[in-house]
Amino acid sequence: MSKMDKYTAPRGAVSGEPKLSEAEIIEASGIDKLKGIEFWYENNKKMINNILIGIAAVVVGIFAYSRFYKGPRIEKSNDAIFRAQTYFGMDSLNWALNGDGNGNHAGFLKIIDKYSGTPAANLAHYYAGVCFLKKGDFKNAEKHLKEFDGNGSMIGLVAKGNLGDALMEQGKTDDAISSYMDAASDKDNALITPMYLERAAMAYELSDKSDEALKLYRRIKDEYPNSSQARNVDKTLARLGDYNP
Repeated sequence: MSKMDKYTAPRGAVSGEPKLSEAEIIEASGIDKLKGIEFWYENNKKMINNILIGIAAVVVGIFAYSRFYKGPRIEKSNDAIFRAQTYFGMDSLNWALNGDGNGNHAGFLKIIDKYSGTPAANLAHYYAGVCFLKKGDFKNAEKHLKEFDGNGSMIGLVAKGNLGDALMEQGKTDDAISSYMDAASDKDNALITPMYLERAAMAYELSDKSDEALKLYRRIKDEYPNSSQARNVDKTLARLGDYNP
């Protein structure tokens, strides 16, 4: 059988067959919507998280420097967290969390316990949360990310977004949406905010709350037209029944 024998003309291509309307084409493209969203999330979350973690690594250094102040205990905690941060940067998650095993360098968990109340211990909660998130231990990721106080900083927004991911992985969709919206609270941040508005919108779709999802996708289109999330938002809006230009 030749390739031409195998070819089947699309509906409407043969005279006498009704043609699909634009609305029907859009509706057809939305088949298995939830599976499509889940597929996107599973295939893109690692890349996006790594981007955010990379941003966080830079911001964390500034954040840590600005928060550390004089005092023997503070200085010791600062020294202790430096090595753990190094292991984190090397993606040596077990050493970053638990130390190098030789007793020479403490991990984030030890720093949290030993230097409780210091800025380093607070920062260690963020790092520990991200480590657990990358390791797939979402319950402990949630625990430590909730403990971290970002004090309104950019790293605080990233932490809220990572917390949303940890909650989503546990099926806590409503809580995840709330966390994503917290992460998207800085309207002037054109990098972080549209990213987490999109995640919150996808979470709404997974909860069969298309109206709420539409509002967020529309915000991305109207408020962040130059963001990467806005590139395909018209297709998403059309799939959900919003055909306004």
